[in-house]
Order: sequence, then structure tokens, then C-alpha cells
Amino acid sequence: MNTGRKRLLSTLAAIFFAALGLFLGNWQLNRAAQKEALQSAMHAQANQTPLNNPQVRDLAAAGRMQAPDVLYRPARLHGRWLPEHTVYLDNRQMQAQVGFFVLTPLRLQPEGLVIMVQRGWVGRNFTHREELPAIQTPSGEVDIDGDIALAPSKLYEPGQAGAGVIRQNLDLDQYRAQTGLPLEAFTVRELGAPSQGLRRQWPQINFGTEKHYGYAFQWFALSALIVALYVWFEFFRRPSAPSQDNAPHGTQ
Repeated sequence: MNTGRKRLLSTLAAIFFAALGLFLGNWQLNRAAQKEALQSAMHAQANQTPLNNPQVRDLAAAGRMQAPDVLYRPARLHGRWLPEHTVYLDNRQMQAQVGFFVLTPLRLQPEGLVIMVQRGWVGRNFTHREELPAIQTPSGEVDIDGDIALAPSKLYEPGQAGAGVIRQNLDLDQYRAQTGLPLEAFTVRELGAPSQGLRRQWPQINFGTEKHYGYAFQWFALSALIVALYVWFEFFRRPSAPSQDNAPHGTQ
């Protein structure tokens, strides 16, 4: 391969990989901007007037409860607990302690909608692992304060999903089929001071924007390094061609 072709290939390779680094760096910056916008929207929604029963009913009927402008909005709901359908999600942490997330369906009154409520966290007995902790579930009609949320995140679970009172994860579709309850496809995360044997210091959502900025810096730095190396080797370290004066002479 002659020198001209080698220089052309090295130039094209440098342009391609430098441009790729710039593209990936900008993509990471865009991802960070999207997550920051979502975080700002969540903070703004948290300061809105709480949704009441009729508003939740209307939004659920319109299929909008998981829309970005509804998720994490505060809600003040009136209904009755269905304690016989309480579920304990295992291996859940709060304030660096492992225990259960307790979820109980709430039937709104008088609307009749059934919503799964993430009521809070409770410690567990690690000696008798099947023993359920003592919590209180008020009878009669109650008012709860919370925010609209998705179902709890799923943990790794080998084999088939559990179906008992204690389980690793909760699949709302599966639970709806198991219980026959007309569960809505969203949950409410109860807020407030500890009560009924439950804590409610829910962990803040980590959007990981710092990670995207770190990746963007790495990609931009790689692009800069490729350009610097190309310039160095092409313009400063390129071997010079032998001069005619130094060429070997034939014998006379």
C-alpha cells in the first residue's frame, strides 16, 4: 500500500471515530437533559392540588393515570381497605434496612374503583421468615394522602413469580387475575408520618444525570485525543523522505 493511500485511510478513520465520539457525547447530553426535564416536571407536579376521587375516576376512565403529567401528582383518596388482599413484598429496603413493602387494595367510595396502595415499609423476622409483622389496617371508610405511582420496581426472581401473601414482586395483571379484583393499572404511594406500624420515607428516584455527563465527557475527550494524535503523527512525526544529497551514489 503506497503512502498516499495510507494517509487517506488514516484521515478517514480519524474523521469517522472523532465524529462518532462527538455524536455519542451529544447523545449523552440529550439523555441528561431529558431526565432533568422529567425531574423538574415531577417536582412541579408534586406541588399541584391533590387529586380527589372523582378526578381519579375520570382520569382512569380516560386511560391517563400513567401519563407524564399525572404520575407522581398528589392524591387524597376516600375509600375502604381490603385487608384480606394485602401483599408483602420481600427484600425491600428503607433507610438501609431490609424488610417488606406492604400493599393493600383500597376501594374508593362511592366510585367503586380498586387501587393498590403502597402503604409503607415494615421490618421482618429473619429467624421465622414466614411470620408476618404486626400492622394495623383501619376498618370502615378512611382518607389517605399519597401520590400517583407505578407498581414497585421488580427485583430478580428465579423461576415463576410468587403468588402468596409474601412474594418477591407484584405483577398487577397477574394479581388481578388471581384475586378477581378490578384493579387499576397504577398504584398510589401513601405518604405521611409513620403510622399503623409502617414507615413511609420512600427513597427518592435517582435519575442518574451525573452518569450521562460523565459519559459525555469521556466521549468528547476521546474525540479530542483522536484529533490530537492524528495531527501529531501526520504533521509533526511523519518520517521525512530521504533527500537526494543523502542518496547512495553508484561507484564510478
